[in-house]
Amino acid sequence: MSQTRPPAPGPDEARVTLVQVAKLAGVSPTTVSHVLSGKRWVAEATQETVREVIRQLGYRPNNVARSLRTRRSRMVAVVVPDITNPFYAVLTRGLADAVDGAGYGSYVCNTDGVPEREDAFLADVRDRGVDGVVMAAGDVTAELRTGPAGLGIPAVCVGGALDDDPHVDLVTPDDGVGSHAAVSHLIRRGARRIGMIEGPEATGSARDEGYRRALREHGLAVEPELMVRGDWTRPGGRAAMHRLLALPAERRPDAVFCANDLTAIGAIDAAHERDLTVPDDVAVVGFDDVDAATIVNPPLTTVRNPAYQTGQSAGELLLSRMTGEYTGEGRTIVLPCPLVVRRSA
Repeated sequence: MSQTRPPAPGPDEARVTLVQVAKLAGVSPTTVSHVLSGKRWVAEATQETVREVIRQLGYRPNNVARSLRTRRSRMVAVVVPDITNPFYAVLTRGLADAVDGAGYGSYVCNTDGVPEREDAFLADVRDRGVDGVVMAAGDVTAELRTGPAGLGIPAVCVGGALDDDPHVDLVTPDDGVGSHAAVSHLIRRGARRIGMIEGPEATGSARDEGYRRALREHGLAVEPELMVRGDWTRPGGRAAMHRLLALPAERRPDAVFCANDLTAIGAIDAAHERDLTVPDDVAVVGFDDVDAATIVNPPLTTVRNPAYQTGQSAGELLLSRMTGEYTGEGRTIVLPCPLVVRRSA
């Protein structure tokens, strides 16, 4: 026997209201609200009756109305420079998993590293009444530098601290230690002219310093011609590597440390285009350990930047401030970045 599915509600049909649920359950609207929020004690039998009516009627809370009433959106924003970078995609997943259990949703603001877009997103964060923001963009604008006092909401930064706001939390990878380990590995395997493809200006300073420190500790000079700028992308890494490989043969690098994995994959592309073998002709090391690091040819030696744990930690710090559980001075979580040796170096 075939069954006919009930017609879907039309656009003019009113949604089920909390008052309708209360009437059918034989309780007050306030009791239904307490069952939904869990903030007040309600007898177990009454809770079961209310939940059964909710299921029967297909009631869904009106989050817009609730936001207007409570002045809370139950949403957090994460501002990133490039959502196509796998690192930020995984970071965002960690953040979402951390706040989802507490009933918060999340949305992503992609800036493309453009300060004007970053400013626009921060204005949007305020206008939407977002409850908290995680700032994972490469540069932090002057507006965010006023912290919660300026935005009016809790904020957590990833990677870069805010020196002038004592109430903004920070989650940061131990970049300096990770990059020092990467360059030291290259030196131990025999490299003596080690180049670096950096990130954009004003980013990745700890990775730069780890590179310089490793060279100095092993008695090698820091040579400006071996340090070139990239833009965190695969095409940018390819172009930067071509600049290094265009140096005269006696000044060309025999190894290159790249500020992130997409840059390193682009550097390997450039080496192959010049008929060079990685790592025999030039060794390459990246930073982040994104999934693609294991499938590039050859598999990439890199520093593991714990993206998921970074997002998760940021979410947990943000939750503690949004709920009022913590209101003190800014906290810092530093996550370890171990070297992962594969075949590219």
